[in-house]
Amino acid sequence: MKKGESRFISTKIKSNVVQDKDSKIFNTINILLLLVFTIVIIVPIWNVVASSFASSEALAKGDFIFLPSALSLDNYISVLNDPSIWSSLFISVARTVVGVLGHTIFCAVIAYALAKQNLKGRKLYSTMGIITMFFTGGMIPTYLLIKSLGLLNSFWVYIIPALFSYYDVIILMNFFRDVPASLEESAKIDGASDWKVFTSIFVPLSKPALATIALFHGVWQWNDFMSAKLYITDKALYPLQMKLYEIIVQSQAASSQGLNAAITISTTSKGIQLATIVITTIPILIIYPLLQKHFISGMMLGAVKE
Repeated sequence: MKKGESRFISTKIKSNVVQDKDSKIFNTINILLLLVFTIVIIVPIWNVVASSFASSEALAKGDFIFLPSALSLDNYISVLNDPSIWSSLFISVARTVVGVLGHTIFCAVIAYALAKQNLKGRKLYSTMGIITMFFTGGMIPTYLLIKSLGLLNSFWVYIIPALFSYYDVIILMNFFRDVPASLEESAKIDGASDWKVFTSIFVPLSKPALATIALFHGVWQWNDFMSAKLYITDKALYPLQMKLYEIIVQSQAASSQGLNAAITISTTSKGIQLATIVITTIPILIIYPLLQKHFISGMMLGAVKE
């Protein structure tokens, strides 16, 4: 072996050793930061869950972080025995299911059309869609529009205004553009219509993107309470989040009275509030892992392309 070659090999070995050392330092720091970040997230969540199982006396003391001194199911029993909770749960489930189906289908149809290069006025439609991502009419004009459409105190106020999102349309457009044109051409040669091509080819091939849209909108529908607060006065149409908002307001009103009885009411309301928070969070925690794979692939698609 020549002297120059041996020097090159030794230099390369030293470089690899330095890189390995730097990589270990980086990985160690990265793991520590992620560990701290995980603890910061998990501890408050665990405290909420533990507090929801605490008795009223233990909750009034509040001298625990991980486990209360006395456990009790009274908070959950009170929540589950309240008929309004069940009606609110039904409204939340109904608006989430109907809203996700309507929103996903509506956005998919629009995205399929806008993905076609030969669509007349395509640039104009795209410009109009982009404008909706940055500008809105405002709260009062939107309220007047909802009122003029007769959607006040209607279940459909949860569904119709939320049917369209151009951000979701962009994600679906990018996915549809990746579908080989030869598939569509061969289907049309066999006599398939545009609707048949859309439902038989594009929809089955777009499951990751559709799952991403469904998860996005489903979480929004489940967590939204402003729609109920602004447009609904009939308590029979309140979703779970609006019911939780009512419990929080009642708790704050009771604690502001400065009476012993008010403290007891506030403590009980806080326990019910925490139990309701846990109950409203469980469905999302169950659904998200099932769609996580499609969610990540769909998000990567939307992030890489325009």
